[in-house]
Amino acid sequence: MRKTVVRILYLIAGWLFVALGLIGVLLPLVPTTPFLLVAAFCFSRSSERLHQYLLNHRLFGKFIRDWETYGVIPLKIKVLATGMMLLMVSYPLIFKTFHIGLKAAVVVTIMGALAYIWTRPSETTLNQR
Repeated sequence: MRKTVVRILYLIAGWLFVALGLIGVLLPLVPTTPFLLVAAFCFSRSSERLHQYLLNHRLFGKFIRDWETYGVIPLKIKVLATGMMLLMVSYPLIFKTFHIGLKAAVVVTIMGALAYIWTRPSETTLNQR
């Protein structure tokens, strides 16, 4: 009974993250890939058929497979993510007035996210394949 409830919750969460990913396709400020990565994780716990569908998707499948298997974030995605993060936080940090502690928290959060992204491999090596 408990396993069934957990499986259903993962399935619902998977569909929620797919929906958020689809919104990200339409709205330029909302990311797509992170939501689909979380959806793939949720489907891996709830529905092998849906998990396989995401892994074999023609647009996102390779990114999801490379992330699941090797923890790879392609260089192009790293550059795009870095640019978007810096672009989105620059204006408010520079031109808006709010508590310096909050500004510091934003800077630390962005730096942490960028450090994480840039410490992931950009491509699979022959040893990994």
